[in-house]
Amino acid sequence: MLQEAKAANIPVILTDRAVDSQDKSLYVTFLGSDFVAEGKKAGDWVVNEYKSASGPVNIIQLEGTTGSAPAIDRAKGFTDVIGADSKFKIVASQTGDFTRAGGKQVTEALLKAHPEVNLIYAHNDDMGLGAIEAIEAAGKVPGKDIKIVTVDAVHDGMVALSEGKINFIVECSPLLGKQLIDIVKKLNNGETVPQRIVTEETTFTQAQAKEALPNRKY
Repeated sequence: MLQEAKAANIPVILTDRAVDSQDKSLYVTFLGSDFVAEGKKAGDWVVNEYKSASGPVNIIQLEGTTGSAPAIDRAKGFTDVIGADSKFKIVASQTGDFTRAGGKQVTEALLKAHPEVNLIYAHNDDMGLGAIEAIEAAGKVPGKDIKIVTVDAVHDGMVALSEGKINFIVECSPLLGKQLIDIVKKLNNGETVPQRIVTEETTFTQAQAKEALPNRKY
């Protein structure tokens, strides 16, 4: 389809997901999140949070759907950052398939195998929310006994962050409309745009979540 659009001189804008092609001439630009950067932001928080820790920091990683771009890239970005310090150890990494039920089930099993875990890194909020249920069922306090870092910043995740059950969230915003329309207008006016445009996103601490929640759009 992209080849047909190119042959017809119809400009193509990719949104949210890229295409698996080395031919960059098939589209004008790609607007979407940088999943590797999201993983790095999560890793940066973990490194800073445990900068004074002398002993090992044991981490469980809840992966997204196997083979998906967010799962692959969020894992890569995270390990690229924490891998610089040998005290950070991912003791287990297993897919929870981006679901709350999957996150709960996997965390329940992994906590039994690795009761010494200090932190859970979930590739999305839903798996993190499932992990909260599993941690509480194990008689521990999420956010304190076991810290949690997630990606997305959906409403339920932000509520958990505001309550201290999640410690840090990296945003992956679905609100691409404004940026997308700006790109369309520029192209329509004959302007050029970068071939890669990253979604405007941020990160949230507990205090920032409390401040943002009243006006949260998703």
